[in-house]
Amino acid sequence: MSQEKRRIWKSGSVIWGTVWLFSYFGVRAAVESPDSFSRPALIAIVLTPVIPAALFLYFFITDIRQMDELQRRIQLEALAFAYPLTLLLVMTLGLLQLVMDLNPADWSYRHVWQFVIVFYLFGIWIAARRYQ
Repeated sequence: MSQEKRRIWKSGSVIWGTVWLFSYFGVRAAVESPDSFSRPALIAIVLTPVIPAALFLYFFITDIRQMDELQRRIQLEALAFAYPLTLLLVMTLGLLQLVMDLNPADWSYRHVWQFVIVFYLFGIWIAARRYQ
């Protein structure tokens, strides 16, 4: 493993990204039984992943600033791939929702955000292959 990859794996973005992921799914599990908590407690529980998500974003941006030009370009191309695909997905779902009922259990915001990550990872894969 290159020194660059080792540094990124030790960085706060991987740590806080993992904390964010587990806290998100922990919150999802906790709110499946909302009768166990009062309304204010549920609001506090639901907002718990916001802190690790914000820390992940901070460290992610810090990591990108420390990358060399090629790695920064790959990241930019991945984002340039993911952002329009995300807009296309949200627009398509919004237009479809005008003419048909989309099942909120399948197409709510809590499901669609995960596509952004998939689009971004796919964008990294495409851009990295181009520069090999």
